[in-house]
Amino acid sequence: MAAELGNRDVLYQLTGRADIPQADVVIMQYTGFSRVSSADAPTYVSVGDSDWIADWRTMKQRLFYLDQLGIPTEFHVYSGLNHGFGLGERTVAEGWINDAMKFWKTNIKD
Repeated sequence: MAAELGNRDVLYQLTGRADIPQADVVIMQYTGFSRVSSADAPTYVSVGDSDWIADWRTMKQRLFYLDQLGIPTEFHVYSGLNHGFGLGERTVAEGWINDAMKFWKTNIKD
């Protein structure tokens, strides 16, 4: 859902309204979403390499294609983590939210 609403074309298709601004940045965790468009927002991803639902390779590949379109991306894969590590407290992902905030601040439109 975050990726869909971070795409200006899909947002317009869903709402029929041009006055709703596209998200400046998409922060995604553990998803198998793979569609890519030049209308996508800059995207930050974090995922565990032991996620049995969302393969980290699928997410990395999506960011590769976004990068090829010139869309800013940042990718983090965390060793040994399964699906749903949340804030990552007391895990190897601890601090991911701070990284995501830095990415957001770098890419937010004024």
